[in-house]
Amino acid sequence: MTNNSERQTQLAASWAEIGTKLNNIQVANISYKDIMLALEQFMECVRYLNTRRSGTKLSLENESDVQDAIYLMIRPWIKDLVYENPTSKVGNRFAIKDFISRSSKTVIEAKFIRDEAHGKSISKELHDDIEIYHHHPECDHLIFFIYDPNSLIPDQTALKTEIEEERIYSGKKLNCYLIIKP
Repeated sequence: MTNNSERQTQLAASWAEIGTKLNNIQVANISYKDIMLALEQFMECVRYLNTRRSGTKLSLENESDVQDAIYLMIRPWIKDLVYENPTSKVGNRFAIKDFISRSSKTVIEAKFIRDEAHGKSISKELHDDIEIYHHHPECDHLIFFIYDPNSLIPDQTALKTEIEEERIYSGKKLNCYLIIKP
């Protein structure tokens, strides 16, 4: 009986090891580009849920709602996705990064444009985030996902150009990307 018990323990350990290896392979295959492609499908997912006959509705009324929708959308594919994790303190400030995938060195910051004033000031908010994240050792790619349901950002093209410029800080490159969805 001890022999069976030992064999079962060895088999369980082998399966656990294989599972870990498969998970690591899946995690390693996800890149910031894959994450961006998934985020581009955000409105399709929202539209699908909101037009189903079952009555299920996805209400996106604030930033937390947008974060929840993003998490549900991409978590099955990004095995190491972690949400709401504070960054290290920089000076007297720190940020709460919405999501991070350490394997792809990608941080996702979700924003919800609340009103006209927020639409006009979002550029400053994004630049403040960039200043914090360029110090983060696990952030090579910073993806800003902005849900702007009422199209309150005055010039989306100019904002995209401003945010997506090449940035190098003390020899470390920080790639910033901007996705805006209505």
